[in-house]
Amino acid sequence: MIQPADDRRSVGIVAGIIDSDGPRIVSHGALQQGDARPLNGDTIFEIGSVTKVFTSLLLADMVQRGEVALTDAVSRYLPAGVKVPARGGRCIELQHLATHTSGLPRLPGNLRLKPRSAANPYAEYTVSQLYEFLSRYSLQRDIGSKYEYSNLGGGLLGHVLSLRASMDYEALVRARIAGPLQMNSTAIALPPEMKARFAVGHNAWLKPVSNWDLPALAGAGALRSSANDLLLFLAANLGYIASPLAPAMTSMLGVRRPTGAPHVEVALGWHILTRFGDDIIWHNGGTGGFHSFVGFHPATRIGVVVLSNTQAAPSIDDIGFHLLDARYQLVERRPGTRWLWLKRRLSRLIY
Repeated sequence: MIQPADDRRSVGIVAGIIDSDGPRIVSHGALQQGDARPLNGDTIFEIGSVTKVFTSLLLADMVQRGEVALTDAVSRYLPAGVKVPARGGRCIELQHLATHTSGLPRLPGNLRLKPRSAANPYAEYTVSQLYEFLSRYSLQRDIGSKYEYSNLGGGLLGHVLSLRASMDYEALVRARIAGPLQMNSTAIALPPEMKARFAVGHNAWLKPVSNWDLPALAGAGALRSSANDLLLFLAANLGYIASPLAPAMTSMLGVRRPTGAPHVEVALGWHILTRFGDDIIWHNGGTGGFHSFVGFHPATRIGVVVLSNTQAAPSIDDIGFHLLDARYQLVERRPGTRWLWLKRRLSRLIY
């Protein structure tokens, strides 16, 4: 297996923490390999599947407003000609999409990569193809019977909620979440000022790669954001700032399903780690050139964000878990120890 030329494991990383003392940010590295511009709390990253938490919060908020119910059939909000797969007399509900228990696969079978699109795999996938796949797919297991992580399900949920609200996904996130929380660096389409702060993603060899676009499945992973914005999001979840979204945020954790993994449950959007007897609420994400982690510890009221602009760096999840609860250990990976050194440095500085 080809390894990077030296022991550097990432081009850059930003970590942030929010607790009773307020937010703090630590950063290391640059916007791009060979670029002198440093990363900071306002640098924008692709956050990948962390987007699914925002999608599920939209669902919870729409439930609070009486616009939808968790038990509503997905088919209720799709065009009449679209056939949503069912099984055993049961239909897929909105809550099944948010908890990855719909029976839908991780990806739609008609998402076919072409040489020109391999670097941006979702960009050419259309709503028409989504509808075609749903109408032809046969579920392989009973609805609600098993957790199976599904980008298709997350993207479908965002699409359905957008149809219900009569606005596109980005506009819905802005109106219901980013606007109220003053998350002004969270978007999909970036204006020039935000593009200037957008980190470049990198692959295993620390080479720049294409950004990912998910027009039909935006709710699965299309959002871009900054550490400072995500700390605002965590501050609202932890009650450090007042928010009209507080009831919806609380309700997201009231729905729990087993995942089949030890000490891990799934709520609406969030995953819940219970290894040491209390809850760590978290989600991670990855695109072609980025890694992300967002989580909080309700018992200690600590929230953590970790963002990296290198897709193939060793997982940053252990940094996030360790900052939330030191009983979760940092992971060392070979060859080289520089990545572990950086993890320990970030941990010490944030605490």
